[in-house]
Amino acid sequence: MNRDYPLEKVRNFGIIAHIDAGKTTVSERILFYTGMSHKIGEVHEGETVTDWMEQERERGITITSAAITCFWTKVGEDPTDQANKTRFNIIDTPGHIDFTAEVQRSMRVLDGAVVVFDGVAGVEPQSETNWRYADDANVPRLCFVNKLDRTGASFERSYQSILDRLSKKGVRMQIPIGEEDQHEGAIDLLSKKAYRYSGQMGMEVEVSDNIPENLMADVEKYRSELIERIVENDDEAMSNYLDGNEPSLEELKKLLRKAVIANEVFPVMCGSALKNKGVQPVLDAVVDYLPSPVDLPAVKGINPRTEAEEERKPSDEDPFCALAFKIQTDPFVGSLTFFRVYSGSLEAGSYIYNTTTGSKERVGRIVRLQADKREEVKKVFAGEIAAAVGLKETKTSHTLCDEKAPIILEQIKFPEPVVAVRIEPKTKADQEKLGIALNKLADEDPTFRVETDDETNETIISGMGELHLDILVDRMKREFNVEANIGRPQVAYRETIQKGSEAECKYVKQTGGRGQYGHVKIRIKPIEEVEEGAKIAKNVYREDHFEFINNIKGGVIPQEYINPVQKGIQEAMERGVVAGYPLVDVSVDLYDGSYHEVDSSEVAFKIAGSQAFQEAAKKASAVLLEPIMSVEVVVPEKFMGDINGHLSSKRGQIEGMEPRGTDMQTINAMVPLSEMFGYTTTLRSMTEGRGQMTMEFDHYAVVPNNVAEEIKAARG
Repeated sequence: MNRDYPLEKVRNFGIIAHIDAGKTTVSERILFYTGMSHKIGEVHEGETVTDWMEQERERGITITSAAITCFWTKVGEDPTDQANKTRFNIIDTPGHIDFTAEVQRSMRVLDGAVVVFDGVAGVEPQSETNWRYADDANVPRLCFVNKLDRTGASFERSYQSILDRLSKKGVRMQIPIGEEDQHEGAIDLLSKKAYRYSGQMGMEVEVSDNIPENLMADVEKYRSELIERIVENDDEAMSNYLDGNEPSLEELKKLLRKAVIANEVFPVMCGSALKNKGVQPVLDAVVDYLPSPVDLPAVKGINPRTEAEEERKPSDEDPFCALAFKIQTDPFVGSLTFFRVYSGSLEAGSYIYNTTTGSKERVGRIVRLQADKREEVKKVFAGEIAAAVGLKETKTSHTLCDEKAPIILEQIKFPEPVVAVRIEPKTKADQEKLGIALNKLADEDPTFRVETDDETNETIISGMGELHLDILVDRMKREFNVEANIGRPQVAYRETIQKGSEAECKYVKQTGGRGQYGHVKIRIKPIEEVEEGAKIAKNVYREDHFEFINNIKGGVIPQEYINPVQKGIQEAMERGVVAGYPLVDVSVDLYDGSYHEVDSSEVAFKIAGSQAFQEAAKKASAVLLEPIMSVEVVVPEKFMGDINGHLSSKRGQIEGMEPRGTDMQTINAMVPLSEMFGYTTTLRSMTEGRGQMTMEFDHYAVVPNNVAEEIKAARG
């Protein structure tokens, strides 16, 4: 069976945006214009947070799927001719900061992205975070300035904020025809054509030479700016242009495509999705400028058998290799595992090898999601995105491949949760269902953790923020019919050491019969950053926030006891030494010890490792760390002094202020998370309901002594 679509005609892209930029409306319009949804989903009232959450909660609507397949024929081309169609795999990413993990994981499997901005607010904090993720993953981008029909909208101001806050490589592809209530459409600078929209939901695109007189000078000025930006990426085109020969439209498009794929240029387009203006040219630009899987370099990974780096080309002939990037619980088919195929092909009913776990699994069915229906497919090929039904062992960021040609792709790294709450079932009947629901949700979301408190036996769930946990508890109620009570949010504090120290522990126990004997000497110090790609020595075990160096010479501790020592140390780190919070960023060097022929055991060495570590940590100036949040507050100018003072009283560091729009001010600050619970309510009451805020985790910092004492006292 051959692929039904040439790889050059496939685009895997995502739509990313700050929460109020209108991403959902843009996505809905795309699905409507590509013929995927018969009715158009509206999110009126300017995409409020609650609308967005409602959409997220109403399972089964198109946008919640991880990847939707649809087809697009460019404006002006014959839609009945199959050769004109491009297959889109659109990967959805949420806008809210608490769902950072979703954006991060999506970036790994995207080939390109459309970044949506609010035409009134311009670049917002989440836009910056998403842009940073896209930079890290080297994803080519198109920008779409949305909501130009709203009062206070300004394309130029939003465009300037992209240049100032994100990248100087942004360049206008279009300029709007009118703004606010005068917004009619846009002018494409390359072709010098005006785009206006009519018919049902703006389905009819009118392309004409009818450019308003007052915009002619701007069109000429910005067009020559755009052409200069395009030709400067190609020496030959540049010298021809300087000689007075402007490249043809086709050549310009080719050069621009090359520059966009190389991340040298980010074209900026404009419109209003709610008023059905400007979405179709964005889809044309996706076809013209964003890469197909063929345009991208081969994916690299490590062969687990040889530890050598290998690559897989985006070709059906290479061995099968894919990355699982999302698990979703589906009420009809059970668990759906979404995966991106980097090379080779996979047939339903065949076996795959999970290199991350070393296990084999059978792929029963493969489905593609098309809006609200599922399309069963027999086979998927390189460059495609699909979902496998019923994989048991596979989790997010596992590599799936052909057992004969194993490879491990780089794992997706997720941030640690910063907020925890206690949760308990309301009734006995909910008890059992709670465990199942929590496990399924934890499988889906790598930033959601479920633990049991050893002392109180209570269940503790942790996540990226209050909203994150609220939505997960709400999903438990809706999807799994589990009623639960949750406690007050708790901060996920950490502990760390500030200097090196050493300790020795000889664990000896004689109790009639066989005794216990374990003896270790360790040195500990704060962990040092390892440069990206640096080789790690054979005797070093390294994971996030922990390093274990085995420097035992001459078998003074036999090999089989080294692992128990490491386990004992890691368990001691979990318990902490200051206030019972996990210790992080510690390097432990096991350099000496001794054993007893008869009495030594794994248990004895585990206890020795644990006790030695606790003693060393107490001597190493251990301190408490707390999560510090990057907070952006947007308030009317008259309340600025009050809000500044209020943030400072919460141990906040004001980083900067800048005007937004006509009478609003933006305050950027770093504030400890413990001070920010319930802040949104306080902010609203202090600003007559007009203040807004967003916050995201930034870093951990040492807790001041007086606060640390209070935390220790509260922990008893």
